[in-house]
Amino acid sequence: MQSDSLAASNAESHAIGLDAATAVAGTLKALADPLRLRMLSAIATSSGGEATVGDLATLTEVSQPTVSHHLKVLRDVGLLTAERRGTWVWYRIEPAYRGAVTTLLDRFAPATIDLRPDEHHLPGLKNVDHELDSLATSLAERIPGTTLEECLQVVRESYAALARRGGLATHLVPLTEHFARQRLVDVVKARETDEHVPQVLFVCVANAGRSQLAAALMHHYAGDRVVVRSAGSTPAADVHATIRGLLAELGDPDSADDVPYPKPLTDDAVRAADIVITMGCGDACPVLPGKRYEDWAVGDPALASPSGVAAIRDELDARVRALLADLLPV
Repeated sequence: MQSDSLAASNAESHAIGLDAATAVAGTLKALADPLRLRMLSAIATSSGGEATVGDLATLTEVSQPTVSHHLKVLRDVGLLTAERRGTWVWYRIEPAYRGAVTTLLDRFAPATIDLRPDEHHLPGLKNVDHELDSLATSLAERIPGTTLEECLQVVRESYAALARRGGLATHLVPLTEHFARQRLVDVVKARETDEHVPQVLFVCVANAGRSQLAAALMHHYAGDRVVVRSAGSTPAADVHATIRGLLAELGDPDSADDVPYPKPLTDDAVRAADIVITMGCGDACPVLPGKRYEDWAVGDPALASPSGVAAIRDELDARVRALLADLLPV
């Protein structure tokens, strides 16, 4: 009896409080509708961060009063704010909820769509110390301006960062070689003072969709005239299947053996970049002096319909070409 009482006490101390659970459940209940989730994502990724009932009515065949009802449900739980300007009411994400909405749309939602479940159960190497040491020695010989000690540190950090994101464990060492080499090149470049090729870093949360596609588009148009990198503040295990075909068509500059993979965001990548483009990663990207930062509000292709993916690609294409024209004026 005493052990049962102790177990109950431990459970109570670890469980979320009843009041908090009731509040969270109410918000989750309001979100438990496909149309409301689509409207929330449309508002969050719109260019101005806001939308009207008329804008959102294009997502479905229901009437505008029905859309207004769904928006009221989201407003009642505090997720949305509304402002009347003239004859229109504009809806925005409540500022206090922006981080939570980003996590919901960029991390939780894609995780629930398990497209390739069997690929994530492959066994990894039991002992990689020898492989990592050999890799560091090889990189120190191949990359001028680096030392063996520096290469060892970057290789081990890179392997640990890639291992934490999950994914194809058997491919970790080859991916580590590519990722560590990229990081070391960035470190060397950041130390240089001479004229150099402009470098652009695209950052989103998972580095599994938007930032990968933007980097591939930039490389497609710029070639060797611009150094292109992409990264994720919380990288996913794999690139979204919805854009793999697009990356294959464009050629992915950040891939290892032509296989794109999500990469963790590192300080050295930011230091080496001249321009940092963020897409939904919030405050996770470090802000360093002397860098140009832009934030692109673009939808997530992982959750989009085929026509939505095409629209996202077109929007990124236009933004990339405009940035390139600014970087390399004719």
